[in-house]
Amino acid sequence: MSPLKRPAPDSGDARPADLETAVQRDDKMELKVWLRLLTCSTLIERRVRSNLRDRFGITLPRFDVLAQLDRARDGLAMGELSRRLMVSNGNLTGLIDRLVHEGLVSRAPLPHDRRTHLVRLTAAGQTAFDEMAAAHEHWIDVMMAGVDRRKLRDLFVLLGELKPSLTRTDEDAG
Repeated sequence: MSPLKRPAPDSGDARPADLETAVQRDDKMELKVWLRLLTCSTLIERRVRSNLRDRFGITLPRFDVLAQLDRARDGLAMGELSRRLMVSNGNLTGLIDRLVHEGLVSRAPLPHDRRTHLVRLTAAGQTAFDEMAAAHEHWIDVMMAGVDRRKLRDLFVLLGELKPSLTRTDEDAG
């Protein structure tokens, strides 16, 4: 029997509301947890993307660039920014081009290495990001408002325990 067994459409049984509920076997808890994490992450990301687009006319990837630059007040080399965002330099170049055009970031070659460009938030970019970040924090607060604060803290601790096992290689896992 498949762990993702669902009732037949004509059986009269109600379909599960989500994939993790569809997993019938209790011995598949790891799969259920993964599906629940994925579902929650997707729902949060979808709402944040929509809110950023509707309120600020910006995409989540562009917001992420601004967030990384906000954390690095002296700016970041394109390669380092690419590494932090886990995207290719090619993908990043287009994002930076648009942000430069909008006046939110500046890009300049380093004096000692003209092949390396340093990207920084402009004053306008900092002001815009501060407004976006405050709204983003509020959206997350609202989305999680239905969960008791102690439970959120417990979830944070539990996810911290899960995280090291996610960084192991297949060889480490045995």
